[in-house]
Amino acid sequence: MQQQIKRILRHRKKERITGENLKASAVLMPLFYSQGQYHILFTERSDEVVFHKGQVCFPGGTREPSDSDLLQTVLREAEEEIGLEAKDIEILGELDDIITFVTNYVISPFVAFISHPNSLRTNGREVKGAFSVPLSFLIDEANFKQDSYAYEYEGHVIWGATARILKQFIDLLKSESGA
Repeated sequence: MQQQIKRILRHRKKERITGENLKASAVLMPLFYSQGQYHILFTERSDEVVFHKGQVCFPGGTREPSDSDLLQTVLREAEEEIGLEAKDIEILGELDDIITFVTNYVISPFVAFISHPNSLRTNGREVKGAFSVPLSFLIDEANFKQDSYAYEYEGHVIWGATARILKQFIDLLKSESGA
């Protein structure tokens, strides 16, 4: 699966979005294998952050002046938010940039494989918690709510930019597999 995802992402042209008033940011879509299937790891934002309080998202954040590029941004943020170290992350590729409609962030999503996330340490100031969803659940069209453009899993609602990033990834996987 990892090699398939790497191949899919390598053989496509990433759509980049640029603009004067857009804030550059990056997120990590962490995949891991557990109990015979692949899962995607999500975080839930705390109520202490400025934007997107309580929302389900991927680890990530705004590019800092000290970050050499958006890959460094996403690796720094993953360590800050959930204690995921760069040495434990295998970047498989990038998805197309996405804009947040209200806050003017342009998000560069990086897809990665991580070992089973047993030792995550969530930063309580930024992240309330973390959970995972089986990839098989997300691929099943019956679990995507087209009217609200969201996924619901065990009381968690995945919507907004996170759902758009996720849907882009799922659609790529499906188009490659012919599903």
